[in-house]
Amino acid sequence: MTAAWTIEAARARRGNALVLDGASLEVAPGQVLGVVGPNGAGKTSLLRAGLGLMPLEAGRALLAGRPVGELNPVERARRVGYLPQERRLAWNLPAVDVAALGAPDLPPAEAVAVARERLGRVGIADLAERGVLDMSGGERARVLLARLLATRAPLLVADEPVAGLDPDAQLLTLDLLRAQAQSGTAVVVTLHDLGLAARACDRVLVLDHGRVAACGTPLEALSPVVLAKVFKLDGALVETPAGLVVAAKRRTPAPS
Repeated sequence: MTAAWTIEAARARRGNALVLDGASLEVAPGQVLGVVGPNGAGKTSLLRAGLGLMPLEAGRALLAGRPVGELNPVERARRVGYLPQERRLAWNLPAVDVAALGAPDLPPAEAVAVARERLGRVGIADLAERGVLDMSGGERARVLLARLLATRAPLLVADEPVAGLDPDAQLLTLDLLRAQAQSGTAVVVTLHDLGLAARACDRVLVLDHGRVAACGTPLEALSPVVLAKVFKLDGALVETPAGLVVAAKRRTPAPS
């Protein structure tokens, strides 16, 4: 089976700073891959470089086996839906119109119907006609998630989709993305909450200083050794009735 998205040995800079140093990623249809790491580890850079939104000085990125650079914007949009970390919106459009932007390939009436259904999935069907600039930050985040779900692309990439959301909305967001994976969609999501990553993702990729520090099942990728080395935490993943959680504390520096 061809991977939905492959990034091989990516090397990239932002200005003079090296932000990716040989990082690789692969996600298959039907799989949720979580990308985690400390602030500045290169998570957003990896997503952007892999989508052709940031130049690579080495390595390559493939969408369903096709080099990203060979795809025109329409072809790329058919293969991947992208939810960036930045949630700023310039115009006070109704929520349903913003969500419908995720389905530009459909006739307008069908796109609006899909948008309304997706707004229902994210729990704000009653806000469909409200302007997005009149909403709270959490409500706008749900509108943008609805827009992502409206793409119906075989790959969904979401950069920090749960940032700033209350706990219920965080779990709803990850449940919806998991549901997409169960229908055959490949999903890549960056997260800061390691416990959420462990519960929601089939595989976890850990970035540190632009390099892949670990990749595997949550128990493999978030082992006590990785937690200590990358996140400076003493702890481990613990199984609970609600799923895996991280039981950890900050590492105490050794006495000099």
